[in-house]
Amino acid sequence: MIKRILAVTVLLLFAGLSFAEGPKQIKLPPPDMKGGKPLMAALKERKSSRSFSPKPLPAAVLSNLLWAANGVNRPVNGRRTAPSALNWQEVDIYVATADGLYLYSAKEHALIPVLGRDVRALTGKQSFVAGAPVNLVYVADYAKMFRASDEERQLYAAADTGFIAQNVYLFCASEGLAAVVRGMVDKKALAEVMKLRKDQRIILTQTVGYPEQ
Repeated sequence: MIKRILAVTVLLLFAGLSFAEGPKQIKLPPPDMKGGKPLMAALKERKSSRSFSPKPLPAAVLSNLLWAANGVNRPVNGRRTAPSALNWQEVDIYVATADGLYLYSAKEHALIPVLGRDVRALTGKQSFVAGAPVNLVYVADYAKMFRASDEERQLYAAADTGFIAQNVYLFCASEGLAAVVRGMVDKKALAEVMKLRKDQRIILTQTVGYPEQ
């Protein structure tokens, strides 16, 4: 009986340590850079969709999606699949799923936990966002945009976000996924939940998933 109590106590201690350590970084599988449709075929299929299946995206698909969006395609100098003014790389991609909110690290090609709760419903005012498997939140970090005026920060952050969003659209068109970029977001409320700094700005959000059958 004493041995059993000790065993249970040890298990509880380990569980407590795991909980205290918090959620771990999720290393994504390497992106598959050889697949997909030809560019002209993907452009032909590109469209906005607002009906999504709740089916989760497999890790391999999410990996390819995020790499296509703004991953590192030139490891020698860390440059990305999407351009940015002065190579500021100021736009961060936050990934909202049923499991929580993550920050995509292009350098590590990994998801860094931010919040351990489902915030998908806060990423837009449309009803479909809460049930879609993935909502991407594009956040510009003005602190990275050195020597830029406020007007220039707004202009370039918006343009650079557009490049990323179009990469996502083309990837989704190539893979038969549904996607829509959105501006109808309570940015103030979402920023508070995400605990963003004052020099971080939510620019747009984008929903991705399988089309509803």
